[in-house]
Amino acid sequence: MHIHILGICGTFMAGLAVLAKEAGIKVSGSDNHVYPPMSHQLEQQGITLYTGYEPDHISKDIDLVIVGNVVKRGNPAMEYILNNKIPYISGPQWLSETILRDRWVLAVSGTHGKTTTTSMLTWILEAAGLNPGFLIGGIPENFQISARLGKDYFVIEADEYDCAFFDKRSKFIHYHPKTLILNNLEFDHADIFPNLDAIKQQFHYLLRTVPGNGKIIYHQPDQNLKDVLTFGCWSDTVSFGDKGLWEARLINEEGSKFEVLVNQVSQGEVNWELLGKHNVDNALAALAAAQTVGVDAAIGIEALGRFKNVKRRLEVKGVANGVVLYDDFAHHPTAIATTLAGLRAKVGTSRIIAVLEFGSYTMRSGVHKDTIGSALVDADQILYTRPQMDWDVEAVFADFKKPVSIHENVDMLVGFLSKELKKGDHVVIMSNSGFGGIHQKLLKAIHSLC
Repeated sequence: MHIHILGICGTFMAGLAVLAKEAGIKVSGSDNHVYPPMSHQLEQQGITLYTGYEPDHISKDIDLVIVGNVVKRGNPAMEYILNNKIPYISGPQWLSETILRDRWVLAVSGTHGKTTTTSMLTWILEAAGLNPGFLIGGIPENFQISARLGKDYFVIEADEYDCAFFDKRSKFIHYHPKTLILNNLEFDHADIFPNLDAIKQQFHYLLRTVPGNGKIIYHQPDQNLKDVLTFGCWSDTVSFGDKGLWEARLINEEGSKFEVLVNQVSQGEVNWELLGKHNVDNALAALAAAQTVGVDAAIGIEALGRFKNVKRRLEVKGVANGVVLYDDFAHHPTAIATTLAGLRAKVGTSRIIAVLEFGSYTMRSGVHKDTIGSALVDADQILYTRPQMDWDVEAVFADFKKPVSIHENVDMLVGFLSKELKKGDHVVIMSNSGFGGIHQKLLKAIHSLC
């Protein structure tokens, strides 16, 4: 069998490609933007990649096309597929029918922390000898690949974004988890959801798919999640976070060492590389979910001590002349705030420079303009490139008490920032895209000045 994937370099679609290849299926794919880390992963797997969406990429031996949600009507390859009655399907539906049907699915949902928590849970199950399958929206350092088939259990990052232009349901509706983590819930994806209530409705539909003998692991402090649970819940629930069944006691401020408590009884201490209270909560969720498949807390705690996070989650990209450069996927005010707070707790009074790209539709359109300023409170200096949409970003930062500068493109920003940096600075680049290769450009510029 030969499948072709449209939008193959997206994190989800690239994971599907790896799973299909491991299952013995011939795989090829097309995308407008072929860039790492997913392009490297696909090339290493020997998967044929085409740049652009040309009809001649759809060869005559292709049996099925998996269509990513970036593909719209009018796409040349899609129009060719429709006109020639070539079978096509959405990625989530293909995954459900081909991979997940006979598995115990452990799904991780929520606005923030899905990729990290999915990676933690997968690693805990791996440490317990369960050989889980997984599909993660990033590349976890412990596995160095974003997906694999595994055996009886399958851990998946459960995204609320829609499936395809012909299936506007949230992806996670297809997964039918027996164990479900609800990490948190805020307004996001303004391009497809009109308001928070619309997202809550999709999460309610998700709860309808969890069997009565399943488990729902939810973040106790999150009122939006509690609202969703009141709409209807047919499964047992387990709470985590402050005042939840699973709690943590921070041993140090940055969250790199903490005690795990279940019903206020100590289970042991985690000593790991990650930072921030948000990651502590992610760990609690992963431990609670792992217990639903019989993994003792002590095994999970030991495994978390060897957890190495995910690429693009406060990942150190390099050190140049005493300046540490980080890459982080944060593109929502809450994620930005928690990332910077965790780093601030670690570096103390050292200078933190935040570099932003308003990359997602929600950020480009200015939906969060009233909260972006407060999210940056732990940064000493802020730089950003001008958003594609005009929502008067200068006015948002007009009364900001710290240095802020706007730049028309990445090269101008790099030229300015490289001359501002001093030994001991920490530069956090926050974006959900490749951001014009800014990381290597900035490292090169810093080196050239000395």
